[in-house]
Amino acid sequence: MNDDPLLLEILYQDEWLVAINKPNGLLVHRSPIASDADVFAVQLLRDQLGQRVYPVHRLDRKTSGVLLFALDENTNSAMQQQFMEGQVTKTYQAIVRGYAPDSGKIDYPLKRDDGVTQDAVTFFETLLRTEVPFQVGKHPTSRYSLVQLNPETGRMHQLRKHMAHILHPIIGDRPHGCNKQNRYFKEHLNMMQMMLHALSLEFIHPIKKEPVQIQAPYQPEFRRMLDVLTLDIS
Repeated sequence: MNDDPLLLEILYQDEWLVAINKPNGLLVHRSPIASDADVFAVQLLRDQLGQRVYPVHRLDRKTSGVLLFALDENTNSAMQQQFMEGQVTKTYQAIVRGYAPDSGKIDYPLKRDDGVTQDAVTFFETLLRTEVPFQVGKHPTSRYSLVQLNPETGRMHQLRKHMAHILHPIIGDRPHGCNKQNRYFKEHLNMMQMMLHALSLEFIHPIKKEPVQIQAPYQPEFRRMLDVLTLDIS
């Protein structure tokens, strides 16, 4: 772990690619829809490495985990092509409301901001379930699940919207989540972040032509919530 909050945790690095464990709340790059931010992963990593970096994919500001960059334009193009063609296996974990089904496929098209509807497919598997003495509504206890998510497509807020669609919203998700749950976690557990973590990326290295798997340890707040909810992943 890094003690310096502006020093990014590097998970993988060679002469063509570098991957970091992006903290919650950090934007990948400057965006007109987040004018309040003045720190970005692209600039932080560029300054840390002393060279230009190219983000080959995106993670939501609120999502933590594996974020991959290329170190030159050709590698960037090759990796972006792999993402577009669905050749990269993306695995996420999330803490969600309720007892999620054992596993399933969510095939639910999503509408973009410009009104265009796009196919969107997510596979999920429930790893653990818990019931804890949190009175969020009328019941004296609350149920939660730790789920593993594999998006087949890469739509904006896909995992957040898909989990809300099957009525197991991600804890800490605004605006797609459950306001009651989010308020409880904020007021009683002092939790301000969203419980969605990009756990791993698997792909064929565009230059070496070898399989690469990059895994990101949980961020401290995700691990704390696993402990609080007795979701013992070990």
